[in-house]
Amino acid sequence: MPAPDAWDPDRYARFSAERRLPWDDLTALLTPLPPPLVLDLGCGDGALTAELHARLQARQTVGVDRSAAMLERAAVRAGGGLRFEAGDAATWSGGPFDLVISNAALHWVPDHAALWPRLAALVAPGGQLAVQVPVNESHPSHLEAAATAAEPPFAAALAGYRRESPVLAPEWYAEALFRLGFAERRVRLEVYGHLLDSRDEVVEWVRGSLLTDYQERLPAPLWPAFLGRYRQRLAAALPDRRPFLYTYRRLLLWARRP
Repeated sequence: MPAPDAWDPDRYARFSAERRLPWDDLTALLTPLPPPLVLDLGCGDGALTAELHARLQARQTVGVDRSAAMLERAAVRAGGGLRFEAGDAATWSGGPFDLVISNAALHWVPDHAALWPRLAALVAPGGQLAVQVPVNESHPSHLEAAATAAEPPFAAALAGYRRESPVLAPEWYAEALFRLGFAERRVRLEVYGHLLDSRDEVVEWVRGSLLTDYQERLPAPLWPAFLGRYRQRLAAALPDRRPFLYTYRRLLLWARRP
């Protein structure tokens, strides 16, 4: 995940209504729980975490995130069994929990073959695991970011780095959940259509997420040039329609332990 100071909670929240749609679909997969112990990996500003904590009448909920800016925003929502702490989803340990949930976070964590056994170990007997990850790398919004990173002078400044998602094929997760002993499993690929005012808003959307990775890695003087070049490339790749339908693929995963 990018370093915390690359994240801007206000920019990320600009499309909060659109970003919450997959969260609603993910939480709709949950089966009834007695007042649970909940872990939210990649809780962001904590708004959805707090909402779920109240909805489930959880005994305790722990929200974990690496972004100091996001955690500062989340802190005001703590209390009544809800707390937030700094941590890395790749290495966080604790529990077990009745529900482990992660929304739009684990695509920042490398090596999913090693990650998923660690996630499974956090889930208590009878507990549930619910994960949503973006899989939109084939969209121009993502392709043009990688293409911009490959151009001079950015390629040299990034030492050849281009972001590659660690997310694997949906079938891999179905098999992994089975092998990890989950009795029930759901794996679903969903294409969301977000209606934006224009293609220019796609840049603002991606600035709040994907582009933070490049912003953190680039020298500060180069960042405006990178953003400008990306904007130029994306305008050439997308049709100028108003409103603009931004299609976004996401993978939703749910499983329950026996």
